[in-house]
Amino acid sequence: MKLVLFGAGKIGRSFIGQLFSRSGYEVVFIDKDRKVVDALNEKRSYNVYICDKRPETIVVENVQGVYVDNHIDVAGEIASADVLAVSIGKAGLPHIIPVLSEGFLLREEKYPGRILDIILAENMRNADAFFYESLSKSLPADYPLDRNIGLVETSIGKMVPLATKHDNDDILSVAAEAYNTLIVDRQAFKNPIPDVAGLVAKDNMKAWVDRKLFIHNFGHAAVAYLGYRHHPERTYLWEALDDKDIWNMVKAAMTESANVLRHIWPGVFNCEDLHEHIDDLLSRFANIALGDTIFRVGCDLYRKLSPDDRIVLPFITAFRNQLPCDMLAQVLAAALHFKATGPDGKMFPDEINFHREVEEKGIEGVLKNVCGFTDNEIKKIILKK
Repeated sequence: MKLVLFGAGKIGRSFIGQLFSRSGYEVVFIDKDRKVVDALNEKRSYNVYICDKRPETIVVENVQGVYVDNHIDVAGEIASADVLAVSIGKAGLPHIIPVLSEGFLLREEKYPGRILDIILAENMRNADAFFYESLSKSLPADYPLDRNIGLVETSIGKMVPLATKHDNDDILSVAAEAYNTLIVDRQAFKNPIPDVAGLVAKDNMKAWVDRKLFIHNFGHAAVAYLGYRHHPERTYLWEALDDKDIWNMVKAAMTESANVLRHIWPGVFNCEDLHEHIDDLLSRFANIALGDTIFRVGCDLYRKLSPDDRIVLPFITAFRNQLPCDMLAQVLAAALHFKATGPDGKMFPDEINFHREVEEKGIEGVLKNVCGFTDNEIKKIILKK
């Protein structure tokens, strides 16, 4: 069995490729980094270092690479794949649509009617709709997209740090936390669900994607923003959470966001399970061995403060439905003042532009132009925090 995986980045190598390889799949990585592709073809394996109280090294074998611009070879791999996966980040997705289309057409030519499921290992809402629309525009009108292609949304919960001491070992080695569960949309598969350890199929997948956004993504960012606001001198997430006041504030904010999630998806999640999930996440966020930084988790404010992302969406949904949102507002307010720097002492490039916009247009201007708030009452709530 063969998995063709677009994206040999940290999530691709430490999570998706690792899961399938350990379950007996050949894994073919498609990537734009020639050095990574060459190393995959030379070594045919790489190490995943698990950062946990019980560290271990996982050797991922039976792998190879193909350079993404080599469309003939990439299309050939797509044509012969048993499963396809994509893990390249939202910004890169439009660039792979043409070669995906070439591969699907070649596959239909060689193996008429052979179905292919695509595991969309991306942290984005409605990834299936994005791919369907993009492929519909790229493929010929008579291509049987609905019949041939399964678009499988996922919830990616694995955390991978920006950099660790292990990254210097070689270009392929990668460090990650021990968490190893890939939640997938049961209803989206057109073929039988792959027999892969760690793959967990769920119904109501949209709700599970929102659980990741409203609780995991939100809580992760909340640690960074509240941690920086109260302890700007601290570097790591675990250092922020070492302050029990920060821990309690983040937990309270995550609980408010969980209440919003239950309002949106009544009957899917219960309070007890969500509280256990929050406690588990806080423990994972505080993992000293992972070495995750406040800078990494909090940066990219334009994206993270956009109307449909982790900070604004829970708050505005709570506000509109008259649900408790005091802590959600505090997290949002803290994010507006986030200026953490990386290992080089510099801010994330977009943050410089973000804070220049704050200086020129004021917080109210940013709340309108970046967050999408037009209600003055909302602006007053945030400005008071």
